[in-house]
Amino acid sequence: MSHEKFVYVTYIATTPQKVWKALLEGELTRQYWQGENLSDWKPGSKWEHVSVDGKRTVRVVGKVLESVPNKRLVLTWGNAADAADPSKHSRVAIDIETVGEMVCVTVTHNDLSADMRRTISNGWPRVLSSLKSLLETGHPLDIYACSSH
Repeated sequence: MSHEKFVYVTYIATTPQKVWKALLEGELTRQYWQGENLSDWKPGSKWEHVSVDGKRTVRVVGKVLESVPNKRLVLTWGNAADAADPSKHSRVAIDIETVGEMVCVTVTHNDLSADMRRTISNGWPRVLSSLKSLLETGHPLDIYACSSH
């Protein structure tokens, strides 16, 4: 892995509690991320991002490094094929901060390979835009409707 990182910031008209719930609870992640994040969310526990395409394919795996409800979630992040090789995992931190009547969500994804950088540079903006739409309007975006950009 390189020391390259990707940072994405968005502002959402909601509460930190609703963002936190949306990051962790399958009922919500299925809507805006078209998958479920599965874990007990305790530091040291494993987590998985599982598709809801009927096959329940594990797409991303890792460990919970830090979990501060309504404030910060830090995970290792790897392709399911690399589950047994933590040296191929990157690190993602999701910080949640109240700014006036909004919530600032900052995703910082570190230690990226070139392939992972390409994937998450396209993925995080789509996922977080869909999260923002869901929390502000009640309707997520179809994040796979456009395959370019």
